[in-house]
Amino acid sequence: MLLESGNRVFGVEPNPEMRQAGERLLAGFPRFTSVAGTAEATTLADAGVDFVTAAQAAHWFDRARARLEFVRILRPDGWLVLLWNERRTDSTLFLREYERMLLTYGTDYQDVRHEHTTSAVNEFFDPAPFQERTFDMRQDFDYAGLEGRLLSSSYAPGPEHPRYAAMLDELRRVFEAHAVKGRVGFEYKTRVYFGRLK
Repeated sequence: MLLESGNRVFGVEPNPEMRQAGERLLAGFPRFTSVAGTAEATTLADAGVDFVTAAQAAHWFDRARARLEFVRILRPDGWLVLLWNERRTDSTLFLREYERMLLTYGTDYQDVRHEHTTSAVNEFFDPAPFQERTFDMRQDFDYAGLEGRLLSSSYAPGPEHPRYAAMLDELRRVFEAHAVKGRVGFEYKTRVYFGRLK
């Protein structure tokens, strides 16, 4: 969205495979620059950007070190914008069963749920004030998309894990029990936190 509205965007990513995927997907945008770096060490110039944004990734950051880096690269009174999609866990029967599946098969699901990370969002801004906005969001998946979404989650056991096959069997069962016209829906609460860092 930032690129589509004409902004220059630096995509900072430490993982080479993820960075290369971003480079392929965004190759049509000449104002996109791919950067090998981390939130704590972006390699960007001092006071060179107007906004720092992160979506879903900020819970992996070392908050204190990342905040120092954000202050360094932001222009005076630059904005920090953090976004999380919190999946609703009980608004539909499908989501309730999906949640039970994650609790049964997820490796560290209880520890990394986004509700736990957004509670510490003030550490990115403090002592600067920040605001929060919340929006409803929905994603619909066919089975392949649903499986891909699950397997891309850090708490999903990999193919070598003893619970992997049983988890995929349960995913297929849940999908087939609740799909409408071959699709299931995820409902989210999108939380946006924003403020000027000083």
